[in-house]
Amino acid sequence: MSTTKWGIIGLGEIAHNFADSFKSDNAELIAVASRTLQKAQDFASEYNVPKAYGHYEALCFDPDIDIVYLATPNSHHAENIKMVLNAGKHVLCEKAIVMNAAQLAEVMELAEEKNLIVAEAMTIYHMPLFKQLKSRIQTGEFGELKMVNAMFGSLKDSDPSMRFFNKELGGGALLDIGVYALSFVRYFLSSQPTDLQTMVNLYETGVDEMSTIQLKNSQNELSTVSLSFRGKMPKQGVIVCENAFITVLDYPRSDKAIITYPDGATEIVEDGSSASALSYEVQDLSDTILNKENKTYIELTKDVTDLMDQSAKAWGMDLTK
Repeated sequence: MSTTKWGIIGLGEIAHNFADSFKSDNAELIAVASRTLQKAQDFASEYNVPKAYGHYEALCFDPDIDIVYLATPNSHHAENIKMVLNAGKHVLCEKAIVMNAAQLAEVMELAEEKNLIVAEAMTIYHMPLFKQLKSRIQTGEFGELKMVNAMFGSLKDSDPSMRFFNKELGGGALLDIGVYALSFVRYFLSSQPTDLQTMVNLYETGVDEMSTIQLKNSQNELSTVSLSFRGKMPKQGVIVCENAFITVLDYPRSDKAIITYPDGATEIVEDGSSASALSYEVQDLSDTILNKENKTYIELTKDVTDLMDQSAKAWGMDLTK
């Protein structure tokens, strides 16, 4: 097998973005599925995909498919991942991969049992820029790592019926944008935080509207994450080392960073392309399948899911409902 054959389940906005940017020399998009055949056929026609299915299960059991990209609502992810794994296919699932740590443990156990790959579609783990920055930090070029901070704020319409504020659909800032901020922080921290403190403002539907999360690990590295669904903030990450700090704007898909040194001198680092963010995911997961080189970053996903669980419990929220 020289290329991996992909299918998409769930044909909303992010699936359109995924199909539109699907460019890889080791992967082919060959099938899509929706709950309605017409929607699947329209999507397939738009992106020149050979096969369209009106049932998720039909795509899962297509013998030509190696891996399925899941773009269904958060609340359906665990069930859908199990469906795909039980059909013998690998899975790349949109973030947040599942609703809580218990669900993630179940799907990881099933994937191991089936000898299949399960991964979260977290662009941060696959961007060339971050791989370069992490390598330079780990060599000690900037001195000891001290702090990693991230903020992300969106101004969502104040409409309780929207999925962003709907508990049943996995709403709330934490599961939507918080997973990016926590993934950025965890990617650069030397180890999983052991101490967590947090504050929250809840929306009228009971989901988290705004929060701050403070973290500390065994190396005494600190982090602060700031999130909002009713106030715009920059998608900004800052990595603080002894001898420099690194600023990254639009960090979910960034290809540029600014390194600032103590004397005020700056260095601009550019690597990769923001426009290719989803393609990097496809490339890495296909490499994992074809070459058995693990680029799933599932352990980082597990750490982030644990941090989200701890935060939600501190707020009195139950992510299992």
